[in-house]
This record gives sequence, C-alpha cells and structure tokens, in this order.
Amino acid sequence: MKTSVTIAGVEFKNPVMTASGTFGSGMEYGEFVDLNRLGAVVTKGVANVPWAGNPTPRVAEVYGGMLNAIGLQNPGVDVFIQRDLGFLEQFDTRVIVNVCGRTVEDYLEVVERLADTRVDMLEINVSCPNVKEGAIAFGQKADALYGITSRIKKAARQPVIMKLSPNVTDITEMARAAEAAGADAISLINTLTGMKIDIERRKFVLANKTGGLSGPAIKPVAVRMVWQCANAVKIPIIGMGGIASAEDAIEFLMAGATAVAVGAMNFVNPYATMEVAQGIENFLAGHGIEDIHEIIGCVNR
Repeated sequence: MKTSVTIAGVEFKNPVMTASGTFGSGMEYGEFVDLNRLGAVVTKGVANVPWAGNPTPRVAEVYGGMLNAIGLQNPGVDVFIQRDLGFLEQFDTRVIVNVCGRTVEDYLEVVERLADTRVDMLEINVSCPNVKEGAIAFGQKADALYGITSRIKKAARQPVIMKLSPNVTDITEMARAAEAAGADAISLINTLTGMKIDIERRKFVLANKTGGLSGPAIKPVAVRMVWQCANAVKIPIIGMGGIASAEDAIEFLMAGATAVAVGAMNFVNPYATMEVAQGIENFLAGHGIEDIHEIIGCVNR
C-alpha cells in the first residue's frame, strides 16, 4: 500500500505533518510520538531575532476549540539552528521550518540563514492574526502576498510553502497570487480571528483582545477553503484546521489536499498525529485502496 506523497520534489513517507505552533520542534512530544512515523515535523515560527510574544493571558478555551494570542514567541533563528535542528537530525522525517517576520527583510534573513541547513521546505507564515506588524498586511492583500512570495522565492534554496489566512473575502484570490509569484505549495487554513469576553469581569479574556481560533469548530470552513483552492490552483495544498481524527484528515485529502497537518488536537491528545497516520492506513486497507492518490482530490473528479 502506497501512502507516500510528493510536494515540490520532496517525498514524504505519509501525508501527516504537525501544524506549526502546536508541536514545538518535537522535543516536548518525544515520550508520546515516534517522530520517525510522521511525514514531516513543521516547526514553530522562527524569526531572525528572539520574539517575546504577546502579554498574558494569551490562551483561552472556547466551545469546539481554543483561542491563542501567543504572538509567535520564539528564541530566534540562531538558537533554532543549534538546538532544534540539532535535535531533529536524529530522526528519519522531513523538516519544514515555519518562518515569521515583521518586514520582508526579516523573512529574507531567516530564509538565507536556513539555506545551507538540512531543512527540507520552508513554510512562510504571512497570516498570523496575532502579530500586529507585517503578517496582516502580507496575508490579507493579494498584491502584498505576491510581492513577498516572489522575493522569498528568489532567495530560498528550499521549496517554499505560503501559509494562507482564512480571514479574507476570497481565499482563491490569495491562492492564485501565491501561485503566480512562484510558490511551490500553499498551506491552509491558519486560525480564524476570534474573541472571548469574561462577563463577570466585563473584560476581554485575552490580553491581546483577539486571538486565533483553532480546533474542531473551524474544520468545515477549512475543508471548504481547501476544496476551493484545489479547484483554483495547480500547486499542491497542505490542508489543516480542526483535524482531530483520521476521518477528518481524509476529508481534507478528498477535498484536494496532498498532505495534512494536525494542530490543536496535539494539546488534547499528544498521540493524535500517529493515530491519524495509522487511521489513514487502516482506511485505505479497509477499502482495498492500494495508493493514497486514489482518494486525493477524488470529489473533484
């Protein structure tokens, strides 16, 4: 049975990845997850310099998921290369680094620092709703997305995935802009912008006021957007947003995603990624399917 998929010339043993920001670089999950069994580890966002992130409180539980306003806290690319990449080198899995920044130059600095590392692909985070500088402008305007994508593509040694925001009027316009600028793939969706108010304190629950909504509540929106983009562009799609089970992941594959990423569910069930990967295999075997490509995009055929 074939479960391997290829994105921009990079082969993955199976289509299951971690979603950026929910898995660190795998160190925290070492006792629960055999990273060798995953298609890829997608790291937390990495900037050119350390970021402190947003003030606390910055996480809140809501119906069907969670809000986060972490603000992409990270130690910077130098610590990341030495510590996180050093850790990941011991595993037989692909490594995708999520890159964040406030300006185009910030992104380019990280991309250039990663050029000679063992990183397999870059996922460019231009769509985090919790970072006031940069990300909103890049992720919600097609011309800005085109501009940053084209500049990163010129500088990058690795294939480039552009991570799209759902907080737009027309997701296909953004997908087409990324494709036209040379992106090798797109990933979607990032979190939806949400809010929670403490009615007893009459205050916002999050210090940032708004946060990114993730978890099962957003899955129907995510599946719809992946399907729309699969019918709008020819480059591969990595689907994410509320995946809690193999059945959820299979929906994304059938909608047209070549691979999937498991995010918020890692906080609820640290075994989630491995269970999704095994569940996909069980589904294929149970339906007599020899090659996973038989179901990828099948609703569009």
